[in-house]
Amino acid sequence: MMLKKDTMPIDDTVALRDALDSSQAQVEALQAELDETNRGVLALYAELDTQAQQLRQATELKSRFLAYMSHEFRTPISSIRSLTRLLLDRVDGPLTDEQEKQITFIRTTSEEFADMVNDLLDLAKVEAGRIDVSPAWFELVDLFAALRGMFKPVLVNPDVQLIFEEPQDISQLFTDDAKLSQILRNYISNALKFTAQGEVRVSAVTAPGTDGEDEITFSVADTGIGIASEFHDAIFQDFTQIGSPIQKRLRGTGLGLSLSKRLAELLGGRVGLRSEPGVGSVFSVTLPLRLPGAADAAPGKADDAADAGPGVATEVPDA
Repeated sequence: MMLKKDTMPIDDTVALRDALDSSQAQVEALQAELDETNRGVLALYAELDTQAQQLRQATELKSRFLAYMSHEFRTPISSIRSLTRLLLDRVDGPLTDEQEKQITFIRTTSEEFADMVNDLLDLAKVEAGRIDVSPAWFELVDLFAALRGMFKPVLVNPDVQLIFEEPQDISQLFTDDAKLSQILRNYISNALKFTAQGEVRVSAVTAPGTDGEDEITFSVADTGIGIASEFHDAIFQDFTQIGSPIQKRLRGTGLGLSLSKRLAELLGGRVGLRSEPGVGSVFSVTLPLRLPGAADAAPGKADDAADAGPGVATEVPDA
């Protein structure tokens, strides 16, 4: 008895072939669409690379321009400041009250201009990646003593006290003391400028960081005009100033806090702000006790330059 061989109906075979042909056509269409998409993505990446290169070139040109102009402005500004100092010292003879008033105005304006030039130069260096970080061990008491002596001549308001709290639980810090001093000088200058009465208090405390390593937070608290919460994020941006009667009377560059933020980031830290209008403000900078990635000497074995005290500027800044 012969077995009958099973065969697929012709109609089913044709239908299956048609389905395969349709699937193949869909795959080819998807592949063509994918290829076109890939070409578009590659073209987009090429355009983005071109724009990124143009942006880098524009940033480099801007930084070079700011650095060049800032450097060129320093010479005439220094001359103006020296001449006004000689005139106010009565080297060439007495001055009338009106002459003294006008010369004082020239000196104040030139000092504001000098601050703006210095801030612009520092920002240009930071943006161009040309600012050096020179960490070393130094004593916090030396840093506070230098800042105290620096601001003593400018404490002309008897209703405001500048208080430096003695650091607790920490004596030495390994970071760039000059840049830390610059941050604190900006904070203190602003606090004194916008505090009509009360106190400006500088302190330093240590606490464990998020990564388990200890951090130190420097705070400058004042009893000044305060800053509304909607301005807290913008206050650390370039050329940002808060509208207020005191702000309009006391001009500034709007660069000091922005520069402070960038310097803090260079030191592996961050800035902070707590403030309430009419109550006061607390500006802070939090840094690791040791600058990350820097080869350091053992505490207490800093070189002679470090033993001489922190590298803070000898000239009183105007924020």
